[in-house]
Amino acid sequence: MKDKICIVTGSTRGIGKEIALLFASEGAEVVVNGARPGSADEWIGKSNYRNHLHPFYFDISDSNAVRQNVMAIKKQFEKIDVLVNNAGVEYNELIGMISRENMEKMFNVNVYGMIEMIQAVSRIMARNENGGSIINISSVVGLRGNPGQLVYSATKGAVIALTKSAAKELAQKKIRVNSIAPGLTQTEMMEQADIEKLKERISNICIGRIAQPSDIAGGCLLLASEYAGYISGQILPVDGCTIM
Repeated sequence: MKDKICIVTGSTRGIGKEIALLFASEGAEVVVNGARPGSADEWIGKSNYRNHLHPFYFDISDSNAVRQNVMAIKKQFEKIDVLVNNAGVEYNELIGMISRENMEKMFNVNVYGMIEMIQAVSRIMARNENGGSIINISSVVGLRGNPGQLVYSATKGAVIALTKSAAKELAQKKIRVNSIAPGLTQTEMMEQADIEKLKERISNICIGRIAQPSDIAGGCLLLASEYAGYISGQILPVDGCTIM
């Protein structure tokens, strides 16, 4: 990953932060993205890899902001090698309680914003001699569904579908497109969850524990690296062998 220019959306905390730190530890220059200005400044300043971490704060669901910031990244670093589309929002609602407002928020970020990023970044990657790697974070619920997550599952299913189509379209430009589908993962959102309600899901994980953000980051590192140079259009579940 040395000297690769990487963008990780939604990387001010949680899984995205872990991906950014791992890439930086491997020698990459990493654009840390979040919608809230200054939200990563503190931990970047304390990081051993702070010289490799570059904050760009913009909302990926804002088309103009995406275009302007991607061009600013290109101007600063001259190229883009890796895009990890990690930014996402999640509202869990039973079918009878689904909010149109929350539905639109999830599709705006999880699907439309991801497509905007792929459009903007792939144009730049296409100029690279060796193309690039795009990694879309989906979810096992996009593959298998889950009660109370109809809309969230729908957005992640869309991510899986768009990954396969983008891979076929961008292959001639040497741009690989894959997806990581995390299982239940220990994040800040998990700390607010009702553990009793999660016991059944945890019991279905064959490895016997929920994922750590570092587990997801490891999968991303593989797909971003040259070791995955012949892998495209694939969905990689990082779920500890979950049975649903």
